[in-house]
Amino acid sequence: MKLAIMQPYYFPYLGYFQLMAAVDTFVILDDVQFIKGGWIHRNTILLEGKTKPILMPVEHMSQLRLINEHDRVLDSKQRHSQLRLIRHAYQRAPHFDDVMPMVERIMKDEERNVAAYLGSLLSEVRDYVGLDTSIVYSSELTNDKNTKCEHLVLSICEHLDADHYINAIGGTALYDKAMFAEAGVVLDFIKMDPVTYRQFNEPFTPNLSIIDVLMFNSKPKVRELLNAYTLT
Repeated sequence: MKLAIMQPYYFPYLGYFQLMAAVDTFVILDDVQFIKGGWIHRNTILLEGKTKPILMPVEHMSQLRLINEHDRVLDSKQRHSQLRLIRHAYQRAPHFDDVMPMVERIMKDEERNVAAYLGSLLSEVRDYVGLDTSIVYSSELTNDKNTKCEHLVLSICEHLDADHYINAIGGTALYDKAMFAEAGVVLDFIKMDPVTYRQFNEPFTPNLSIIDVLMFNSKPKVRELLNAYTLT
């Protein structure tokens, strides 16, 4: 069984969903430290040829508490402003009519808990693009919670009976293939191939929110892009 583990992100970029597409089970790592400068509560879209942030307001963000110990700020004015921004950015995109209802449904979700909300968001996008990857929360597992880094990953692999772990390419300096092999787990790193697609008539801007990918590409094309990666 192939397994991946990642913190939950807000409308993450294509590479995040490539990782999800590459595995059988995707673990949302929700019981770890909240990182203020990360992608848990923010991302970027394309507006008139320039990147523009989209934000998920979070109450009292603190790196002293876990991701699943944070709540969203349910501000109707802010959500209306964000939706208006996305509509303005993509109303002429070829797949706006298909994608915008999903984005609106996600952004109007009344779930307060950050981890639960982001898990629902990721599940919605997964279903939209037709992936059958199982999604679970790390906080719901009964593996050893007192370990870190490689040992934490291996404890989750053991708990879920996974024999193949796939990590984002940024983890190459953190994890040792030999150590995983000793535990009976194949370790691979996923690297996105060069990906481009037409964004109106603007020069291509990479690594934007998945919203951008969905607005400009049909579902079959998105599935092609999801498979545009290499395992190393």
